[in-house]
Amino acid sequence: MSVTAKRWMAAVLAVAAAYQGVWAAAFPRSFYDDFPAPGLHWVAALGPYNEHLAVDVGALNLGLLALSGWTLRRPGRESLAVTGAVWSVYNAIHFVWHMLHLHVFPMFDKIGVAVILGGLLTLSILMVLPVREPRAAR
Repeated sequence: MSVTAKRWMAAVLAVAAAYQGVWAAAFPRSFYDDFPAPGLHWVAALGPYNEHLAVDVGALNLGLLALSGWTLRRPGRESLAVTGAVWSVYNAIHFVWHMLHLHVFPMFDKIGVAVILGGLLTLSILMVLPVREPRAAR
């Protein structure tokens, strides 16, 4: 996997972190009621509102955004792998938890949750793979 491909992956993860992080940290009630978009109540379907928890989710995602942003500015083997590993820990736990709690969602939302969280987990795992070195010209 090339550094360029991994930078794109880090950028996608950074956008996801910014979207969730700003929303949850700055507007926790709206995040609870309307995430991932107005009319889709993915957080509200899973239990009662907790402002502290919603703001903490925002802070966690803003921390992941900071790490991803740093990696985008300094994309090396180690920074990409460490960022991928950190995201993998978060995304693996997040993915498994949601897969175990899909019963609260209608089919459209079940598919959306699985595809989005599975995609983010896949990107984070791919970032941990070794960087492919360019071949020397012969």
